Amino acid sequence: MIGASFYPGTLFWGLSPPANAMKFIDEATISVQAGNGGHGCLSFRREKFIAKGGPDGGDGGHGGHVYLVADPAVNTLADFRVARQFKAESGQSGAGRNKTGKSGADLEVNVACGTVVHDIDTGELTGDLTAAGQRLKVVEGGRGGLGNTRFKSSINRAPRKTTQGTQGESRHLRLELKLLADVGLVGLPNAGKSTLIRSMSAAKPKVADYPFTTLHPNLGVVSVGPLQSFVMADIPGLIEGAAQGAGLGIQFLRHLQRTRLLLHVVDIAPLDTDEDPAVAVSSIQKELQQYSGELAGKPRWLVINKTDLLVSDEIAAAREDLLNKLSWQAPVFEVSAVTGSGTDKLAQAVMRELEQVAHAQDESLEAELSASGDPSSSRTVAP
Repeated sequence: MIGASFYPGTLFWGLSPPANAMKFIDEATISVQAGNGGHGCLSFRREKFIAKGGPDGGDGGHGGHVYLVADPAVNTLADFRVARQFKAESGQSGAGRNKTGKSGADLEVNVACGTVVHDIDTGELTGDLTAAGQRLKVVEGGRGGLGNTRFKSSINRAPRKTTQGTQGESRHLRLELKLLADVGLVGLPNAGKSTLIRSMSAAKPKVADYPFTTLHPNLGVVSVGPLQSFVMADIPGLIEGAAQGAGLGIQFLRHLQRTRLLLHVVDIAPLDTDEDPAVAVSSIQKELQQYSGELAGKPRWLVINKTDLLVSDEIAAAREDLLNKLSWQAPVFEVSAVTGSGTDKLAQAVMRELEQVAHAQDESLEAELSASGDPSSSRTVAP
C-alpha cells in the first residue's frame, strides 16, 4: 500500500531514514524571558534663538514578546536539548527632541505541531499548539517608560519627572509533544505493530524477533485512495505493569491521546504456547485504564495478526475462543502484517470510520451554531 513515512527529527517521505537520524525527543524544559521596556528620557530643548525651551524627553520603547509557533517542519523537541534559554530584545531608552526609543523585536520559537505547554512554577496549562502557524504568547515584554514631556502641564512647565521601563516577564516552561495522528496502534511487544505500519504505509520502523525493538513512536501516512489517507501512530509495546514503569512504561501513551481510533494488535500465534491472547488483550486494557480513562474509552478495534502462521480452520477456532473470552463487541479484523493479507480491508474500514466521525463532528458543530444564532451557521457542511 502506497503511503508516506515519518522519521523523527526531519522529514523523509517514502525514503529510508539516514543512519544519523535525529533521536526522537518528546519532552523538554526551557526558560523564556521577554524584553525589558526602555526608560523615559529627561531632556529640555536647547536651541539657538529660542528663548523658551521646554521638556522634550521621549518615551522608552516597549520590550519584545516571546511567542511559540507551531511549525509543521519541526517533528520533535530535539532542538531544545541544547538551546534552552530564549530572550526577546529589550526596548531602547527615549531621547531628546521627543524621540521614542525603538521597541524590541518579538522572538518566535518554532515547536512541533502538537506541543502542549505547561508552566513549571505554577503547574498550569499555558497552551496547546495543534495547528500549523498557531502562535502562543508565553511572556509579555515590559512597557516603555515615560519621558518628561508626558508630565508637562499648565502649572509645571519644566517637569523633571520620568518613569523607568518595566521588566519583561520570565517563565520556566515544560514542553510536551503529543503526536497528531488519526489512528494509534497498541499491543504487547512483538505483536506485529511495527510490521503492520510498514505494510500499510511507507514508514520503516525497526523490526526484529525480540521485544522492544520499537523505542520511540513512529508515524506512517496510509493512502487508501484519491484524497483519502490517514496518519497511523505506532508506539513502543506495553507489558503488564507498564503503569508502574515495567518495560518502557507508559511514557509514550500521550501520543495516542489525540487519536480518534485505537487498533489493538494481538498475536494469534504466540511463540510461547502458554501465552493466552485473551490475557494479553486484557492486560493492555488494564494499563490503558490506569493511564487515562479517556484513552481507555476511545473506540478500539481488535486486529488479529500473524494469521499466516495458521491454517483457516485454526484461525477460525482461535478467533472464536478469543472473542468469547473477551466478550468482544467492537469490530474485529484478521490480517497478516508480513504478507499484507487483510490490510487493505482494514485500511478501508478505518477510512470510512474516520470520515463518519468527521461528518458527525461537522453536524454537531452546525447544530451548536444554529442554536446560538450565529450567522456563520448557514455554511454548508462537507459530505
